[in-house]
Parts: sequence; C-alpha cells; structure tokens
Amino acid sequence: MASPRPISATTATDVLVLGGGPAAVWAALAAAKAGVRVVLADKGYCGTSGATAAANTHVWDLPAGQDRDGEVERRLTRATGLAERDWLVRVMEQATRGLDDLAGSGFPFPVQGDGAQYRGQLRGPDYMSFMRRRILLAGVTILDHHPGLELLSADGVVAGAICLNVRSGQLHCIKAGAVVIATGGCTFLSRALGCDGNTGDGYLMGVEAGARLSAMEFSGQYGISPSHSSVTKGMPYGFATLTLEDGQPLPINSEKDRFEAIASAMISGHTVYARLDRATDEEQIWLRKGQPNCFLPFDRIGINPFTQRFSITLRSEGTVRGVGGLLLDTEDCATTAPGLYAAGDAASRERIVGSSSGGGRPNAAWAIASGSWSGGGAARFARSLGNSIDDRQASPLGHAGLRPQQRTAADDFSREATQAVREEILPLDMGFYRDGMRIATSLKRLNLLWDDIKNHLTAQGPRLIRAREAAAMTATARWIWTSTLHRPESRGLNRRTDHPALNRELTRSIILSEVDTPRVRAGDLKIQGVAA
Repeated sequence: MASPRPISATTATDVLVLGGGPAAVWAALAAAKAGVRVVLADKGYCGTSGATAAANTHVWDLPAGQDRDGEVERRLTRATGLAERDWLVRVMEQATRGLDDLAGSGFPFPVQGDGAQYRGQLRGPDYMSFMRRRILLAGVTILDHHPGLELLSADGVVAGAICLNVRSGQLHCIKAGAVVIATGGCTFLSRALGCDGNTGDGYLMGVEAGARLSAMEFSGQYGISPSHSSVTKGMPYGFATLTLEDGQPLPINSEKDRFEAIASAMISGHTVYARLDRATDEEQIWLRKGQPNCFLPFDRIGINPFTQRFSITLRSEGTVRGVGGLLLDTEDCATTAPGLYAAGDAASRERIVGSSSGGGRPNAAWAIASGSWSGGGAARFARSLGNSIDDRQASPLGHAGLRPQQRTAADDFSREATQAVREEILPLDMGFYRDGMRIATSLKRLNLLWDDIKNHLTAQGPRLIRAREAAAMTATARWIWTSTLHRPESRGLNRRTDHPALNRELTRSIILSEVDTPRVRAGDLKIQGVAA
C-alpha cells in the first residue's frame, strides 16, 4: 500500500517512541539506558506539550509499609472489582524507583521543614523540561512537531511509523525495531488545559496494527473549570461553596456526588457558581503556591476567587483522566500487536484503577512505571531482531483520513467531522450521564460519519494531521459507545441512567478490537505469573 504522500526523509532506529509527555520520556530513557538507538517523535515540543507540562501533578511516593498497604486497599475498594493488587504494588514500587532516580539525577524536589525532600508532587514545567534534558544527554534523538500518522508493518510485526513534519508539511518515515505508543488519551478537543493534543491518535494507530483496547466505557470523566478558563485542576474546589443563580446552595450529598450534582444542575439549565471561601488565610497562600496555574486566569480578569463567586463548568477529560486505552498483554507493556508497546494514558489503566478515574497520583505513577517497562521491553524486542531492522521492507497500515476509498471531500470536511463527533460525545447528557437508547442512536450516526471519513477524508501538507485527528476521534467515540452498550450497569465512570445499579455479574473487562467493525468480548485481564 503506497503512502498518501511522497516520503521526504527516512530514519532508522531500534526503538521509536511516539509522544512527548511523562510516559514517553520515561520510555525513551529506559530504552536508551538499555544501549539501543532511540528516536522520540512528539506531536508538540517535548517538554512543554501535554497535560502534565501545563500543571502540577501529585504522584504516588509510597515505599513499602503501611501507607502503601492502605493506598492499595483504598484503590481496590474504588476499583469495583476490576483492579489487580499485584499491578498496583508493581506500579507503586516502580514509581518509587523512578522518583529515586529523579532525585539521584539532581531534580530539585522541594525540601520540607525537617530537611526531607517532598516527592509527592511534581511541578509539571520543571519536571518535563528536566526530563527532556535527561533523554537528550542519554543520546535520544528528539523530533519535535512530528506527530505519528500511521504505523508500519513488516511481515505482521510493527516496524516503525510515518510521521508528519508539521513545519515543512513533508512525511518522515522512521523504521524501527519496536514502537512505543505514548501519545496520550482523548478529550475530543474539550479545551481542558494541555489536552487538546490528545485526540486518540495512538488508539487508532494501535488498533490498525492489531492491538486491542480495554475499559473504553470508563471515559465519563469531567473536570471542574471556571467558565472563563481551561484549567481543570480539582483540588481548589475542595474549599469551595457551590451555589445556583439565586445563591441557594447546590445540593451535594457527599464528595462523590459533587460532580454529579454539578452535572445535573447544568443539564437542567442552571448556571453553577463557586467561591473558595472555605479556605483559611494560610490555605489560600498554600493553594496559590501549590497550584499557581489555577489562579492566573482569575488574576487576569480581576476576580478574587476566595471572596467573589464565579461561574463554573465541566470540561471532558475523557480517557486522559479516565481509564481506557490499549490493552497490555505482558508485564513489559507489550500490546497484542507484535513489536508494539504502550504507556501512559495511551494504555489501559484498568489494572490499577478499575472503573474509577486515574487522575492525579495513579496516572503520574503509571506514566513512570509503564514508560520504564515499555521502553525496556521495546529495547529487548528490537535487540532480538538482530541487524535486520534497517533493511526490513515495511508497509504503512493507516487508512481513514489518509487514503480515501472514493472521491476526496472538500477541504473543510476535517473540521465538520470533528465538530460532529464532539456533538456526539461531549454533552453532559451524553458523556457524563448515559442512556442506552441515546447511545445506540449516537453510535448509528457515528458509524455513518465513519463511512464518510473512510471513503472521502484526506488533506494536504500540515492539514493532514487534522484529517487524521478527526478519524481518530471518531474511531475513539465509536469504541467508547460500543463498550458502553456492552456494560448495561452503572459502575465507576460509566453512569447509565437506564441501568442505575452496579451488576456484580458484569465484573469483567470489555475488550475491543478492529476499526471498521468493532468487535467486543468480555475477558479476564489478569496475566499469569505477575509478581508483586
């Protein structure tokens, strides 16, 4: 199958990492430490792109002991039977080793009053710029503004990728012994801070290569945001009084119901307001120092959020702070497609969070752990190929958005398709609260949209990435709704208004495969022989 455009550059490497966030840089570092050639290709500028670079993030720093045991039990309780103790412990152990490695490399962790480092929170900009320098020093070649468009295959084994050089509009073929997909999840361009580059690209590339997905139904994660801002950090709202237009308190039964109360009020046509008036003077100082990006939008428009109320909204965080992603088949994060590995939000986190959000500590620890494991696994796989990597004859695997099967659509079809899929997945009464009949109707519309994309969508030059993003978001939405229909219950982030109770007989994973006609099976994700 020919490329949709002429290839302007070709590079050969042992391991190719697609992505530029925390999981990607940990994968690149692990592969480089294994002594192989490594190329990292990022959609943006590695070190500044992605959700972590735009904010602070908490992370599990839990050496063996009571704190770790307690956190494992809390997570298992929230996971509704879908997480696995061994994987939780493995991730916590690997995250602690990663933080030790950061400290040993000179990362400037803050120092507490007793002189000990505080490693439970990472300031995103500092963390990512530090990791960029580390992988460059380790010999990794970084290709900024080179989003992956499609994977390559040689005799059924993933053999690299074709990337788009956004600045030149030319295609870059990167042959590789193994590929790590660390391209993040999908928020459907919801404007959640740092997430508009997360459009499900890695899911589409992976499934085209034969990988599977799991837990895509656990995607109804929305973050609280000021109406005038894209910041969705939730911590400050633990100090908030929430009210409706007339000043009456928003009815909230528990912390768990806070998001549901906001969503219900907004669906009913209300505007919800917040004021962070429950924070003491000392806590206000602490919040501003710890979460400075949360307060910059208020300062810009002259609002004191501690004394003045402001309107809020809910922005979809989809599978970035949700759960679903590429199914991992082995301990070293290999997918079901030979030669393909996955890490971070591009991979399913069902084994560590079950049906609940992985936002914050679990996801940050997962990025360190899965990045390290996938990079090491990819390096071992590449080495097993010997000297044949550079000479393998590889074929591209991408279809929708790249190679239309019929006549080409108008230039604005990418924008129209993107808006159409957003309308099917982002509204609160579709994505937050779900109804089987509405989802089935939505899926029919998305299937028709997919046919149009497959038959007609492509683009020229830099606009090719927008066509591929539209295809990836549409495919992701179809997988989410297909998975949702196969889980007729309310469990974690899958809130079904037509099935409001949890059904214990459905305590199993929903696994998806294939692009054009998604196939579903229920399965047990446990990998035999995983040791804590």
